[in-house]
Amino acid sequence: MSVCLIAHGAKLALLGNRVRPGVRHPAGALIYTGVDLSRKDAANAIFEQVFNQMGRIDGLVNLAGGFQWDKVEGSSLESWESMFRVNLMTAVVSCGTALPYLLRTKCGAIVNIGAMGAIKATSGMGAYAASKAGVVKLTEALADEVKDQGITVNALLPSVLDTPSNRANMPDADFTRWVSPMAVAEATAFLVSDLARAISGASLPLAGRA
Repeated sequence: MSVCLIAHGAKLALLGNRVRPGVRHPAGALIYTGVDLSRKDAANAIFEQVFNQMGRIDGLVNLAGGFQWDKVEGSSLESWESMFRVNLMTAVVSCGTALPYLLRTKCGAIVNIGAMGAIKATSGMGAYAASKAGVVKLTEALADEVKDQGITVNALLPSVLDTPSNRANMPDADFTRWVSPMAVAEATAFLVSDLARAISGASLPLAGRA
């Protein structure tokens, strides 16, 4: 994602809650780790730091998320709370924190990464799908809220991503039917660009051949 956005001319600040061994970040990007984006105080502090270092904030891409397979029968409320905190509350807090900076120039874009599970859930995906459905409704509500202020808000809904971890977890699947991370990155680059100024409030499926 970051390499693609930089290739399109973006200057990036990458925020995460932990260091990921083996992950190589592109040169020139600002890297911030140990950030819990489900907490307003943490988000406020780091966004202010980003703004002070970069001079402006023009866009936000919400990538934070996680997956937990858990049937409703026998599931704990903690698993639901976990999915909502990681998948939805991080997006809510980040959107709310970034918005004042975007409104300074009245020109900016927010892209929330949801999932196809928001449209159709299957067994064991109740908590995950419900949290991703919340991302869709957050996108719609915020897009309407800022429609007269020059800010676009959209969501991307990929199906299964073709990543090493997904291949390891589902070794018998047909990987050719999955969505490549680059496809998500290119769609994100489009939505944050001036070419997509007429698009807001949309949740665009990236289904591959699922």
